Amino acid sequence: MKHILLIVTGASPQVLTETLFAIHEHGKQLPDEIFVITTKSTKAMLTDGLFEQGYLAKLIADYQLPNIKLPDENIWLIEDDKGQPINDAKSEIEQTYMADFITRKVFELTNKNDVSIHASIAGGRKTMAFYLGYAMSLLGREQDSLSHVFVNDEFEFVRDFYYPTPYDHIINGKNGTQVNCINAKVTLAEIPFVRMRQSIDETLIANMQSASFSQTVASLNSAHKKDLTLEVNAKAKTLTFAGIEIKLTAKETAFYLWLHQYSQSEHKKLIVGRKFEECTKHSIEYLTLLQQNSSDLRIFRDTFGVEPEDFRDGLHSNLKVMEKTFVQQTCSRIKSKINKLLPNELAKKIVIDSNNQSFETSYWLSATTHNIKINIAA
Repeated sequence: MKHILLIVTGASPQVLTETLFAIHEHGKQLPDEIFVITTKSTKAMLTDGLFEQGYLAKLIADYQLPNIKLPDENIWLIEDDKGQPINDAKSEIEQTYMADFITRKVFELTNKNDVSIHASIAGGRKTMAFYLGYAMSLLGREQDSLSHVFVNDEFEFVRDFYYPTPYDHIINGKNGTQVNCINAKVTLAEIPFVRMRQSIDETLIANMQSASFSQTVASLNSAHKKDLTLEVNAKAKTLTFAGIEIKLTAKETAFYLWLHQYSQSEHKKLIVGRKFEECTKHSIEYLTLLQQNSSDLRIFRDTFGVEPEDFRDGLHSNLKVMEKTFVQQTCSRIKSKINKLLPNELAKKIVIDSNNQSFETSYWLSATTHNIKINIAA
């Protein structure tokens, strides 16, 4: 069986050599090969410390370790949804890319039966460690393990410390002090984790190769629930379903709530037919909901031809009718956001459905036809 060390790193690449040392010191199985997950901005620190300064080779030589492979192609840079490496993982969208990337890579490695994985969460941002640990809990097998390493205080966050040397090696420590690497202590903490793979439906496991992290979480959250609830928060401009929050704009939130009103009506649907653009009834209904949480001039003035203040005061003389294209485009954008974050079997329960018949199109919330309870927070 091939043994792999999978590790996440950030601005402290030392965790890799510390982990290797700790595995050796504790008599654990050393890896044949290493895979690193990091970002574009921190790869240079990793390659500088491990290769240009040679600390990986020094560790192997100092402790007569077997040759451990870490070719450049094993340094995986977290990618966005277009396959481009992200520079860092500070923004919300970059965190999403990171979660998806880590889950996908763990899926790839754990799908190889002749491989055992030692996953280390010692490096990288806290969220990187969380996502790696969570992915291992979802996908890890009996032969896989999870660990962290701890270094005694005087060596923690010391730039030039990479591992305890078997000889005297003086480096600059904290606060102008000097420390001897021979005195460093590195502790390997093996982390017990629940292996859920055997209790998860095989189809869901297979879908993880292409599903996003949020889609996977939503599927798991809903797997054993008979009754699901959709939470619509008008002020926060969010839909929350199966534990996943979908962020909308004020325009989209008001539109979703407007269709919800129609779902409670006698006809259950919004009918967009030949006479739809002949009166301002729909504009008034929609803007009445929108004004509760937004006065966006791009919508009031540019789309509907009225100032927010005038509409609030009931001055509708310049109000434009709602166009069919407005309905179509808004529905499409909402559907796209829902489909991006939820797996198909859940997304179809809360998207906006439509049906074309002769000269009219009907729109309705699929949540009503799927008997999904809708809670609305103003």
